[in-house]
Amino acid sequence: MPLPQNLDSFTTLVEIIALLRSPDGCPWDRKQTHESLRKNLLEEAYEVLEAMDEADMEKISEEFGDLLLQIVLHSQIAADSGEFTISEVIRKINEKLIHRHPHVFGDVSVKNAEEVTVNWEALKKQERKKEASMLDGVPADMPALAYSQAIQGRVARVGFDWQEDSGVLEKMAEEIGEFKVADSQQQKEEEFGDILFTLANFARRQGIDLESALRQSNRRFYKRFSTMEQFCRNRGLDLSKLSFDEQNELWEEAKQMLGE
Repeated sequence: MPLPQNLDSFTTLVEIIALLRSPDGCPWDRKQTHESLRKNLLEEAYEVLEAMDEADMEKISEEFGDLLLQIVLHSQIAADSGEFTISEVIRKINEKLIHRHPHVFGDVSVKNAEEVTVNWEALKKQERKKEASMLDGVPADMPALAYSQAIQGRVARVGFDWQEDSGVLEKMAEEIGEFKVADSQQQKEEEFGDILFTLANFARRQGIDLESALRQSNRRFYKRFSTMEQFCRNRGLDLSKLSFDEQNELWEEAKQMLGE
């Protein structure tokens, strides 16, 4: 079988995936379904985010390729079943982009990005069924913090939002107060959820992607703690037998060594 030649072409990728799914192709690719690839699609998306967090352009480029592979593979699976083709996927997104950018492809005038957002929501409203909620388009399977920010961002587009940041901070203080007086585990969970929900709203208003911020904090914690473990291995110490103060000293040493 001759090797593909034009490796810079999107068409070549589509042809490779079609070949892998063909009777003469790869047994693994042939047996895949939309359902069997769900985990792969999610993992590839998270690997893109990780590369972005690292600001590693070469890695981002590679991970985008892996994510694109998932999209083309799903499209080929659909084509094999007579459901839709990659051409239909591309056509639909092109139609959507043109429809939702009348200030570029039509005669609508806008002054700034804020007006674009307002028009975007108005156009999406026209596309939704009358009985549908504007929140229906937010995937419920998103991570909970990201989902909170997404739905709060949606309602903010129609004015359902605090006028000032101080209002959000007052709400957060109120939720913390309610958590303090909660007298059952269920109530504590509900009130703590409200605290996180309000915190997600405040982060959104500050232009902070809460999922990204938390991933970075998790990553810093991992690096610092694993450095502490390395210190203990080098010095013949048992981390679990150190006092909390001694562990904190190692923590600060790790921070200093990592320049954080």
